[in-house]
Formats: sequence, C-alpha cells, structure tokens
Amino acid sequence: MGKWRNGSGTLTVGADAGGRAVPLRIAASYRARARGLLGVDGVDGALLITPCGSVHTFRMRFTIDVAYLDKDFRVLAVRTMKPGRLGLPRLRARHVVEAEAGEMERWGLRPGTRVLVESAPATEASPPAR
Repeated sequence: MGKWRNGSGTLTVGADAGGRAVPLRIAASYRARARGLLGVDGVDGALLITPCGSVHTFRMRFTIDVAYLDKDFRVLAVRTMKPGRLGLPRLRARHVVEAEAGEMERWGLRPGTRVLVESAPATEASPPAR
C-alpha cells in the first residue's frame, strides 16, 4: 500500500501463517501521529503510526506495548513502555504499532513476525479524532 490515510483497519498478526485479526486505528497525518494515544485511558486493538521510527510515552495514562516494523511489515523489536519514557529510534523502522501492555504477547507478536495491515474502505473509515 502506498500513501496511508487516517482511519480504521485490521492488523493481521502472523500474516505468513493464517494469523489473528486485530482491530486497528491508523494515524498517518502529522496531527494524528503526534496525538497517538495521548489523552485516552486504553485502546481497543492497536494503533498504527506511519511513518514512524520512534515513540515516547510522555503524558500517557497507561503502559503500552510498542512494535517497530520495517518497510515490509516485519517486526524488528517489541518493547513495553511505561508512561514518561522516550523510546530509542530504530533505524530500519518505518511503522510503529502500539497496544495495551501484554496484548502483543497474547497475539503472538514478536521479532521476526510478519503482519498484514489492511485499511477499511474510505466509506467505513472512522472520522479523525478532534
């Protein structure tokens, strides 16, 4: 997929072997990427931030799992970050997936895993948050 847009979609974990579908929110604009999960108390599914090579958890209200993905959507690293932390940049990372702490382990998301990201058609995409 070329140019990403804000909206919703599906993250399939383990795309090479059937996989598990997870609801996904996509943050592609500067504003949506900067906002991320700030100001929310949790996340249903996951958030894809693209393009992105590093994240922080300043002013966040809960601990998150962060997966760094390369250009082919293969997981480079998975980290758990408490609020108030600055993540190290990953040079090969092009996308980041965030979810509530513990979710990625439950989904089987680990380094080397390939994920598939599908955005919902524009008519079904949720409107951008204000």
